Amino acid sequence: MREPERHVDPMSHPARRRAASADTTAARASRAGHIARLDERLRWLAVWTIHNANHLRESRDGLKVGGHQASCASMSTIMAALYFHALRPEDRVAVKPHASPLFHAAQYLFGRQDRDQLERFRAFGGAQSYPSRTKDKDDVDFSTGSVGLGVAVTAFASLAQDYLHAHGWLDPARRGRMIALMGDAELDEGNIYECLIEAYKHDIRNCWWIVDYNRQSLDSITADRMFERFDDIFRTTGWRVVTLKYGKALQQVFARPGGRRLREWIDTCPNADYAALSYQGGKAWRARLKRDLGAEPAAHLVSDYDDDTLHALMTGLGGHCPDSLIEAFDDADDDRPTLFIAYTVKGRGLPFEGHKDNHAGILNPAQVAGLRERLNIEEGEEWGPYAGLSGNEAGALKAFVAESPFAARDPRPPAAARIDIPPFTDFPAPAGAEQSTQAAFGRILLDLAKTDAPLASRIVTMSPDVTVSTNLGGFVNQRGLFRRESAEDVFHAAKIPSAQKWAATRAGQHVELGIAENNLFLALAAFGLAGDLWGERLIPIGTVYDPFIARGLDALNYACYQDARFILAATPSGLTLGPEGGAHQSVSTPLIGMAQPGLTYIEPAFVDELAALMHWALTHVQEEAGGSVYFRLSTRTLTQTPRTDESWRRDALRGGYWLKRPAGPADAALVFCGAVAPEAIAAADALAEDLPGLGVLNVVSPGLLHRDWMAARRSRWTRRDRNLSHAETLLSALGPSAGLVTLIDGAPAALSWLGGVLGHRVSALGVDSFGQSGDLPDLYAHYRLDADAVVEACADLFL
Repeated sequence: MREPERHVDPMSHPARRRAASADTTAARASRAGHIARLDERLRWLAVWTIHNANHLRESRDGLKVGGHQASCASMSTIMAALYFHALRPEDRVAVKPHASPLFHAAQYLFGRQDRDQLERFRAFGGAQSYPSRTKDKDDVDFSTGSVGLGVAVTAFASLAQDYLHAHGWLDPARRGRMIALMGDAELDEGNIYECLIEAYKHDIRNCWWIVDYNRQSLDSITADRMFERFDDIFRTTGWRVVTLKYGKALQQVFARPGGRRLREWIDTCPNADYAALSYQGGKAWRARLKRDLGAEPAAHLVSDYDDDTLHALMTGLGGHCPDSLIEAFDDADDDRPTLFIAYTVKGRGLPFEGHKDNHAGILNPAQVAGLRERLNIEEGEEWGPYAGLSGNEAGALKAFVAESPFAARDPRPPAAARIDIPPFTDFPAPAGAEQSTQAAFGRILLDLAKTDAPLASRIVTMSPDVTVSTNLGGFVNQRGLFRRESAEDVFHAAKIPSAQKWAATRAGQHVELGIAENNLFLALAAFGLAGDLWGERLIPIGTVYDPFIARGLDALNYACYQDARFILAATPSGLTLGPEGGAHQSVSTPLIGMAQPGLTYIEPAFVDELAALMHWALTHVQEEAGGSVYFRLSTRTLTQTPRTDESWRRDALRGGYWLKRPAGPADAALVFCGAVAPEAIAAADALAEDLPGLGVLNVVSPGLLHRDWMAARRSRWTRRDRNLSHAETLLSALGPSAGLVTLIDGAPAALSWLGGVLGHRVSALGVDSFGQSGDLPDLYAHYRLDADAVVEACADLFL
């Protein structure tokens, strides 16, 4: 229970003093009393929801459903004070994952959740295990899932809100606080501290993180010394830290003779001992305190209480005290980022309170029945929002809920307007006989930045310290860096030559990030939710080195899970970053792109393909049934293929097209993707005499092609129709005994699946080991990606 002596005087804040002068003691007591009753409501409904799922609902597989009753009881008072007192309609909340039943219970009291969803908690179509924007039917702001990402994203949501406000798209009256409710075990997650650094650099505002500091995780009890580190880290990065350790009843006892000694005992009591005593109850508390305090006045303090009230006193920490929580939330009524550390006891008020094994514990039916009886809830009335209360009590509490500020929130914010995309005939398509897709990507964005089209103003770019090397520099030169406080480009002002002219203003459209890729994906998530959270659509475009997608993969998955919309350009890819060696070469990213739900992976070889798919992507990220898009690009300069007409574009937008159509029912085809186009074309030329009907298939998007094929197969299983996928249509140009040689600068499995579409034989070429330094000719020869390797693979299949 150790922590520094840094308690905030609740009356030191001027706003609080003014509010207190207009507020009567009776009114404050009444409000705290209502919060205490709502705390009971939330805790009971959470317990009953979990009990129903585990003991009453039919189990067809015999598996434990779970639901984290102890974690809910730990945080019920905090959530009651937050939702029914502190929250404003504009505020957005990321709820502690294991407190999901509490969240749904609060929504139930607000009338935004129905009983059917609670009865189907953790069942198909019911309330989700952890709050989910896309799966839950009530008002979830941010999806969460016990990995700290739901906490960190609130900081970037604060930055996104500042961005909208600075650009004149968000009325100040609509600005809210971005709030994360978190378990203290989430403070072990590294992404939180990466986020703190970025949040400090951008001077975020209006962000609260509220820690349920019960000092228990899944496996253990938190080390006593850790509190001081959390406190120091947050203060160092500019946060206000408010510690809520003692409830009002304990504070009153501290003011009595012997109280100081009792407080010292609490402050030096190891966390494990405090948890064990909380489980053992009043008799254990009395014996331990008498032993440790001896005949001092402090020992007489405990003799004034019976066992039950002594237990309530010693477990009545700040996070379980409505008065303390209300004061703390009221005192933070400004825009400064604030960390609340609310001391709690895990499992508060339940039979396994404080037990080190209670994380996954579930009350048995007899224990639930005992809790129901203590709350005067009749059998059959368990789902009643105010069951167990008298008519007057229920009426007063219902009115209090209806009058709470958050009750005025409209769960259906205005839909974001669609951003017009210029017709493709006016869309930038860089010209040049030899180009790389990476350079062309930067040129397309620069050309868009030079226009006054609405699209240009709604694009916001970001990159983890690789802005220049991923060709975003031109866009930034044109549109500037975003910063809440303007900063001049010192090199430009001093007339020092530089290709980068990066003045920072509130009107800038590039968010400069540090090298942590995890932060990039969290920022993309937050900015990509702007339309849903504030009704103002942005189109975030992020760039990253392709191999380092893996460093932020958890956050990328998190962004897609909550249906954030963004465009990711990852470059350079594969072995084309040859001299950098295996640490900077990507192998598995094509498979990541194909497997990630909510993300469409595209790897164009030629610049006109890139332009066509970028135009498509800018529309796709805005469609209701759309998603995010990942472009895997290359620095390799390719000779652009001549076009005789535009027929290729329609097929390219579906994932692939015949660069050279097979002649007749051909027995062979070369299938390539991306930067290895020259090798495929050279091999086709070399094989022309031996395989005159050889086709060359350009797979522009393995993601689109594979997803369409799977959808077609599912439609046959569910609707029994015979719609052909685009992959089937393309490959039907080959004979049934034909063979495919597939070629990609990445994992060969990204294309080898094409053999399963119509049963063709496949020889798959790609990279399946860590690369080494070298130039492309050497590397492609070594890893069997050159034209000779393609010819040899054909020989194995066809000759």
